Amino acid sequence: MQVKLLHDEPLAGSLPLIAFAVFEGNEPLDGPSAQADEILDGDFSRARAAGDFRGREEEFALFYSDDVEGGTPRRILFLGAGPRGDADSETMRKLAARAVRRAEALHMTRVAVQVPLAVLDDVELAVQASVEGGALAAWDFRELKSGSEDPTGERSPGALRGISPPASPLVEELVLCVTGDRELAERGLRTGRAFAAGENLARTLQCRPGNVATPEHLAEVAQSLADEYGFDATILGPAELEAEAMGAILAVTAGSTQEPRLIVLEHRGGREGDPPIALVGKGLTFDTGGISIKPASGMEDMKYDMSGGAAVLGAMRAIGELGTPANVVAVVPASENLISGRATKPGDIIRTRAGKTVEVINTDAEGRLILADALSYVVDRYHPRAIVDCATLTGACVIALGNHAAAVLGNDEKLIDELRAAGDRAAERCWPLPLWKVYRKQLESEAADLKNVGGRPAGTVTAACFLSEFVGDSTWAHLDIAGTAYGEPRAPYHRKGGHGFPTRLLLEWVRDRAG
Repeated sequence: MQVKLLHDEPLAGSLPLIAFAVFEGNEPLDGPSAQADEILDGDFSRARAAGDFRGREEEFALFYSDDVEGGTPRRILFLGAGPRGDADSETMRKLAARAVRRAEALHMTRVAVQVPLAVLDDVELAVQASVEGGALAAWDFRELKSGSEDPTGERSPGALRGISPPASPLVEELVLCVTGDRELAERGLRTGRAFAAGENLARTLQCRPGNVATPEHLAEVAQSLADEYGFDATILGPAELEAEAMGAILAVTAGSTQEPRLIVLEHRGGREGDPPIALVGKGLTFDTGGISIKPASGMEDMKYDMSGGAAVLGAMRAIGELGTPANVVAVVPASENLISGRATKPGDIIRTRAGKTVEVINTDAEGRLILADALSYVVDRYHPRAIVDCATLTGACVIALGNHAAAVLGNDEKLIDELRAAGDRAAERCWPLPLWKVYRKQLESEAADLKNVGGRPAGTVTAACFLSEFVGDSTWAHLDIAGTAYGEPRAPYHRKGGHGFPTRLLLEWVRDRAG
């Protein structure tokens, strides 16, 4: 989607559709929204007076002007924005997204939105949030449908492995009508574009099926990002994983004919010699559960088990595009978890890269195994100043927090607070769970250093407790995104499927750390 800023009078042109926010209550219209009502000869004011439009969120009213010569917008859309006192950056995202959705329903390719700066009194943040909402709403996964093509002919990660470039969005252009400092508005536009493009890349990778988005494919996408943005890329295949003694990754992938990869991207945007921030994402490209096989119903959704890795790659795209002034290393362990005569069995004992042995009680608890080797690798190779990993790790997290927040656990309260604040800004929220030492007892094994599961009680906590065994003294936090990474739409900028969570959370955190 193309996003443009319009600083001129929005009602003086021939826009096909323009949207205005209207808050709950009886406050009078002002500025452009009042002028729009004048163009309609007061039709909207009469609808409000009759109680047909109260300004509640999700309400909308669409009117058509009498001007067919193109001197004013043809269609004028009023969107309910809820109570003004509750409005924040997420309100801005939703307003822009809802305008895109209405344009989509009307089979229109262009829409304008008047950015209500009174909500935030921060033109940069208001524009950033509006761009995010509109561009995220316009995204749609149609690249594998017959006839889908990109009329621009631009090559993208979607063109790898012989699949078509992503189809152009149904709504191709968003015009943001904005007043205030133009330089700040342009900065918000650039940031919002990068954030949305990163999250949309993550969504695209999530939605590609397991026969396309293989570990090799993720590595190819990572390499294309490195080529475009100047990252250093290291891709470890089976031989290199053997040399690194990554017994956990190799055990998980033993049942598959697809070769595993450990993907490493390095962005050197900070001072030379400064330790990097590390982002680690689970890249399990398909998960049958292995010998501890999952139920058949819904197993097709296990293509989403690489959502953490997709988010990390999406975040790196935005980090590269923005030239973020920080050293960042991204690590994605990528593999499949399938069944064959070579597959790891319940009761097998494996040795991790860190040297610790693990009794595999349940082969469906594989994500923590590949993350264990990845965390050990990043700690030893990069000595990062902070590590954040994200993974669709436990069904227990969905029971605990539902679909509106990820769980965050770690060994540093300041880092956890930073992630919570970043999640609030991005509307990709996380909530802390305890990581007390007493939970470690549930992982005790009679035959190995630890088990890979600690039973049903506190499943999210014991999974994080397992990961904590492989970070040493590093500052570390874990995001369990099992309930938030994909599913039914929870905001107007979502579609059913991959949501890209927590790409924007990670970006907000990295930018905060970068200063």
